[in-house]
Amino acid sequence: MINKAIAFAVKAHEGQPRKGTEIPYIFHPLEVGMIVSRITDDEEVIAAAVLHDTVEDCDAVTLDDIRREFGDRVARIVGLESEDKDKSWEERKAATVRSLKKEPMREAKIVALGDKLSNIRCFYADYIKLGDELWQRFNMKDKRMQGRYYHGLCEALSDLSDLEEYQEFRRMVEMVFGDVIADE
Repeated sequence: MINKAIAFAVKAHEGQPRKGTEIPYIFHPLEVGMIVSRITDDEEVIAAAVLHDTVEDCDAVTLDDIRREFGDRVARIVGLESEDKDKSWEERKAATVRSLKKEPMREAKIVALGDKLSNIRCFYADYIKLGDELWQRFNMKDKRMQGRYYHGLCEALSDLSDLEEYQEFRRMVEMVFGDVIADE
């Protein structure tokens, strides 16, 4: 199932770069899958991690496609990771934090943690090189708003605090956004 998910994601994300870079987008879902595979050996959860952005970021992929190819559980987790692009950045991120706080399915939170940890690792590496110029590549260019969102994610995912990956995520959020919270 994992190899099938990788092949599906490679095809779905073909030609997509990471925002503001020339790095192929597929590196991100593959890293998310690797992070999640360090936490669980559940193939459906790892497959969902690899597929987590296919519905949100690939026009040709629907949740029904994921359900048909990978089953209900994988589709449910992917659906929880998909944002409504018709809403504003603030509305989408607030909904993500609310949803994660209420989510009873630990596996879905593990996939979300893998996604957010992969993102903050990239933020940190680029922040070291670019400083606050980094935020100009994103829809939300205000570091303060990004910081509030990431601190909200730390709170929403805190029931995973027993995981080494959560501890890394929290440390990196503090390294990138610590000054945002200190200013408030």
